[in-house]
Amino acid sequence: MNIGIIGSGGLGSNVARALAKKGIAATIANRRGPASLAPLVAELGASITAGTVAEAASADIVLVAVRWTDLGTALTGLPAWNKRIVIDGTNPVEFLDPNSPDAKDPSNPLAAYGIKAIDLGGRSSSEVFQEHVPGARVVKALNHLDVNVLAQPEVSGGQRVQFYAGDDMEAKLAVRKVLEAIGYFPVDLGSLAAGGRLSQLPFGALSATNFIKI
Repeated sequence: MNIGIIGSGGLGSNVARALAKKGIAATIANRRGPASLAPLVAELGASITAGTVAEAASADIVLVAVRWTDLGTALTGLPAWNKRIVIDGTNPVEFLDPNSPDAKDPSNPLAAYGIKAIDLGGRSSSEVFQEHVPGARVVKALNHLDVNVLAQPEVSGGQRVQFYAGDDMEAKLAVRKVLEAIGYFPVDLGSLAAGGRLSQLPFGALSATNFIKI
């Protein structure tokens, strides 16, 4: 299966680095166009290529690695998903301007981290995410860790644990194989409704937990 990555920020670029270390091919894209990714693909080598968002979205497995507030823009006008696998790497948080009143809001427990939680009305983030990719088979993964450690799946003599969740067993197996090929130790959290909530930032019970399988 070929892999596409939509988004070239910390999440997308570090997953691309992890793939490149294993020589796994992928197409990475952002809304600024392939030319803007020339330095990144030069760093990563021949297995990672830059493409358009539509090209990345046409892959068999597509990682969506954009900010929550950019989902509507990033996923509009793309080819029909037709049961392709989409990895939801997003979290329902908004990044704050450090000079804005929100960044100093005493009622926001996350203000010190430069973010605030987005109210989803009781729904899990993946439930909302699915509405942006109708017809796709969604698997939640690659969202619960600090993006800066994603390029180091093998560390301290072991494998970094990577949680994943989904409702389609075939799609989950395909994502598990990718995670294993990168070098992570995948742990299945079950359904999107249950497992997705456990791993989603900022308040999931397993969010930001950095386990190493020895």
